[in-house]
This record gives sequence, C-alpha cells and structure tokens, in this order.
Amino acid sequence: MSATTRVLVAEDDRVARDLLCEILRGEGYDVEAVDDGEQAIERAQAGDGRYDLVVSDVRMERSSGLDVLAAFTAKAPATPVILITAFGDVTGAMEAIQRGAYDYVSKPFNIEELRLTVARAIERRRLVVEQKTVPADGKTQLQDIVGKSTVMLEVYKLVARVAGSTATVLVEGESGTGKELVARSIHTHSPRANAPFVPVNCTALTESLLESELFGHARGAFTGAVSAKRGLFETANGGTLFLDEIGDMGPKMQAQLLRTLQDGEVRPVGGTESIRVDVRLVCATNKDLEAEVKTGRFREDLYFRINVVTIRLPPLRERREDIPSLVAHFLSKTARRERREAAAMSQEALRLLSGYAWPGNVRELENAIERAVAVAKGNVVLPSDLPPEVGGSAALGVAGGIPAGDAGIVADRPTLGELERRYIQLVLGECGGNKKKAAEKLGIDRRTLYRALERSGDIPPDDEDR
Repeated sequence: MSATTRVLVAEDDRVARDLLCEILRGEGYDVEAVDDGEQAIERAQAGDGRYDLVVSDVRMERSSGLDVLAAFTAKAPATPVILITAFGDVTGAMEAIQRGAYDYVSKPFNIEELRLTVARAIERRRLVVEQKTVPADGKTQLQDIVGKSTVMLEVYKLVARVAGSTATVLVEGESGTGKELVARSIHTHSPRANAPFVPVNCTALTESLLESELFGHARGAFTGAVSAKRGLFETANGGTLFLDEIGDMGPKMQAQLLRTLQDGEVRPVGGTESIRVDVRLVCATNKDLEAEVKTGRFREDLYFRINVVTIRLPPLRERREDIPSLVAHFLSKTARRERREAAAMSQEALRLLSGYAWPGNVRELENAIERAVAVAKGNVVLPSDLPPEVGGSAALGVAGGIPAGDAGIVADRPTLGELERRYIQLVLGECGGNKKKAAEKLGIDRRTLYRALERSGDIPPDDEDR
C-alpha cells in the first residue's frame, strides 16, 4: 500500500487511538491522529481532500463523531468516514449510515474486520475520485429490532441502505427470526412510509383464495362473488406488499406474480381490464429457494425477480449474545401491555435462557418470557417459572422427589455462596421482591439481607428498600 494513502484518526481514548494508529500504520497508511472531534473538524474545514479516509470515535467530549462526519460530508464529500463506538446499537448504526458514514464498527473491534473495512472504504474513495461522483447512501433509520451482535449489525446496515430504494428484497430466515419485522422496518423508513404496508401469508391461503386476495375479482367471477373486490396489490398501491413464505406459493400463482412484476399491472379474477399498480415488493421465506429452483418447485425467473437484494436473518442460536437484550426488551414489553412494573430475571434463569437452543427463535423466546412472567409468584422470574424445555428439572414440578424450586437450586451442585444467593432470590421471588418480608422469612434482619445482596451483585449499595 502506497504511503500516500492518508488516514485521519479521531479518538479521545489514548489506548484506543494508539491501537488504531498501530493497525493502520501496519497496513502502510500515512496516519495522522487527533484526540478530539474539534481538531478533526478543523482538518475538514480545509476542504482540500487531503485525507483518503477518516476513522472517528462517535462519543468524544469535544464534538462527536457525527459532527466530524457532518463536517467531512459538507467540505470533503469524497472522503469516506468510518465511525467506531463502544456503544454499538441499532439506533447508532442507522444514524451513522443515514448521515452518510461508509460503515459503523463496534468496540471491541475485530482487527481483521477493521482492516478489511478500511481497505474497502479506501477502494471506494478511489472509485469515487475516478468517477467524479459521490454515490448516494440509503437514508433511513431502524430502531425496532433488538440485538447488538455483529451479525445483526450487518442486518441493520443492509436494511438502512436498501430502504430508500425501490429494489425488491428477499428476507431469508427460519420461522420466528423476525422476517416481517424487517419488512416493516424497510417500509417504515422508506419514502413509501405514509402509504400502506400490506402483509400476506402465502401459506395460510389456498391458491385460488390467494389469487383473489392478491389481484381481486370482478362481480360474478365465481360462485359467491356477489360484488367486485379490490385486491391487495391495489390496496398496497404506492406502498409495500409483503409476501410472507413465498416459497409455499403454487406454480399458477408464481406465474401470475411474475407477470405482474414484469408489467406493473394486475388483472382481477374474471376481469377484462388490467390495473396499473406501483408497489414495492418485499418477500420472505424459511426455505432454500435456490434449492427449490433446482428441484423445479420454484420458478427460476421469479427467483431472480424477487432476489434483487437478499437479507439473511440469523437464528437465535447463532447470536446468543443478544439474548439478555431480548429478554430485557420482552420483560419491558410485557410490563407495558399488562400495565405493571417490569419483572426482573434472576441470574440463574437468564443463564438457562442463554443456554437453550431456541428452535422457535425470537418468537419462542418472547412466548417463554410471557409465560414466565404470568406464572411467577412474585416479580422475579426464577428457573422454575420457565417452560419445562428451557428450565429442565427446575421447571418440571418434581425432580427426584425434590420440589421444583429446590431442584433448580441444587441440581448443578453449586457452591455454598452460590446456593445462598439462589435461595435468597427464591425467597425474594416468593415475597414479590419485598425485602422486608423476605428478611423475615429468611430469619435475618434487612441489613444482613442487603449485605448478602451486595456481595452477590444482585443489588446496588444505594438501592432503596421496599
């Protein structure tokens, strides 16, 4: 790599700044480092395109990375900006991309991934300079999907980039991974947001009913058609039509859908005139459509039509690090719906949730949380409150003659310290989280209970008594 490739690093943490400089210089780049956003903005004001890339932390005391991004976007738009932060989340990723960042990397970053991202950004810079144009980035936000894992961050960034276009999107993933949520996010953050979002489950309807639902029918088209009916393509005109489980669509409907996509027109069943429609199509499937094409069960030409952009949603077992965030989200969601205080999840219950394979994915996790909150005796979810398949012996009722709650405490032969912590959590749960009642039941005073909770990290020192 030529030494003339110039990179500006803006990072107020000295250790992180030194590490970034070491990595980038190791790749042969000419690196200049500043320790706050103000200095980086001053460099941008020159507007002379002296840098081939900017790598900036998001959260800095004097001007944020977003301010740095705005300055370079205004004064040196051909210079790509990569933002780095320890606070990786959906909102941050989407805001960065919405404002024109080349990419968004969460700390602690993978060094090899950072090297590749930097190399791609510099290559884009070279192409932009050659073409004398700046490619437009998709401008959207995505805030409704929970998860901070690397694989989900890539999903967020791809959704943000495609939302502003009219490209047909295929969302792949197992049942329960949240494919419709992604489709809704694409619509909500697109220029079509004020028009209808119309979901259709292709599995739930027979082929004849699906034809009538999608394209509508004329009066008298078949027995029972006493009046004309508008189809869902017409209903979604100007907006987004979401075809869920399109892999289950029959051959006749596949042919009609292909014709509609090619012509931009629908013809109601029994009708004689076609109707022009302007619809953005998002499809979803839990099947391997490429394999379905090879076996002849899905049309190859339709597959290429709907597979313009593919978004793959990983199963929950491939992003277990997101489970604590999802659990907190569902506890809060349940509390809002039930108009009650959010329940707490005991550490042992969270451990069981994080270790389970979740064949039903996020949907199964949400159902498990709702069930656990409903059956919990107090406002703390314990292992015995979890579904049997998740909690094991702790949730079965009786295990080897031991009551369910006790089985959850001793089944894995904990240390005495851990046993004390679990038993206190069990009693707290039975008392609805009331520490005064729990202390009385344990035969200790509240001060002793607080010390035990502080030792286990289950309560901060300044927590108020209830």
